Amino acid sequence: MNHDSYADYYLADILRDTRVIALVGASPNPERPSNRVMAFLLRKGYRVIPVNPGQAGKAIHGQAVHARLADISEPIDMVDVFRAASALPALVDEVLALNPLPKVIWGQLSVRDDRAAERAEAAGIKVVMDRCPAIEHPRLIS
Repeated sequence: MNHDSYADYYLADILRDTRVIALVGASPNPERPSNRVMAFLLRKGYRVIPVNPGQAGKAIHGQAVHARLADISEPIDMVDVFRAASALPALVDEVLALNPLPKVIWGQLSVRDDRAAERAEAAGIKVVMDRCPAIEHPRLIS
């Protein structure tokens, strides 16, 4: 898939079909974008599970923080990535080890690695990169 642009229907379908989001790189700091996006997604009715090894066992926005994706005991629809683009290949490895696989990996603004995306897509996972669901949701759904 060409990740330079996405059809509105592609993004809208993902946002409509998603229920459970693992937010990798979640921060308890209200000044951080991951914290604000998590709050937005919770307000929109998504179940958001924060993932951050440095915050594991604590809570962000009342949601228990997990150290890694494998620690989440329920199926994940989307993995929302607030990490450096250089972390995406290893994160795709972690995602591909999950059972069941999530439907989507969503890389936040500036999070893009086309090779990592190809690997995820080869496993049947949709990929969005360099976009923010808190920007796309109001534009396409609200």
